[in-house]
Amino acid sequence: MSARPAKGGGRWVTVPPERLNPWIDGFAARHGPFTATGDRQVVRLVAADGALAELRVPFPPMMPPGPPHVARFVTHAGAARRVGVFLVRLGGYAAGVFHGTELVASKVGSRLVQGRTAAGGWSQQRFARRRRNQAAQAYDDAVETVVRVVMPHLAALDAVVFGGDRRAVEALRPDRRLEPLLVLEREPFLVVPDPRLAVLRDTPALFRAVRIRVVDPE
Repeated sequence: MSARPAKGGGRWVTVPPERLNPWIDGFAARHGPFTATGDRQVVRLVAADGALAELRVPFPPMMPPGPPHVARFVTHAGAARRVGVFLVRLGGYAAGVFHGTELVASKVGSRLVQGRTAAGGWSQQRFARRRRNQAAQAYDDAVETVVRVVMPHLAALDAVVFGGDRRAVEALRPDRRLEPLLVLEREPFLVVPDPRLAVLRDTPALFRAVRIRVVDPE
């Protein structure tokens, strides 16, 4: 679990789905009995001492919403979904399909992209042109890879999550080959280092985690 300040007050806590029941029990132990309300996007726990916990529904919407709110939320969060993952950084990429936490299909690759500083006496314009060409080829390889790995599973996917470097992903969005995946895109964006196989294997801990905004009583 991790925590960071939340805009508007309180703090964000991330909790693995398997730890939700213990976390909620701990919230009640610290703050007293709570009442639960919610909808398709969020479940709110208001404790006896005024503490608030907003549990954001992962892979919304939660269907059907309504009581018992906590039980429905825990079941929804822990579902074994089929999720496509596409990680991109300049010069590196990884594509995979998960069923729950199991990686059922994957491919990882890389392509050389020169750094930003020219060397060896090249003119700056020539260097910049070569770097742009290398980046374009790397991005094309990345898109071809995700098409080969993830598209065959498209009909069975519950969601697709993107990650790596935001600028790299934004550069790829206009590619029409990605349109079927963009329709299924869900948060969170996975901020990860170079997309190696080990990094790809660890992504379920990020995209399955439940985000909770906690506001302590005054």
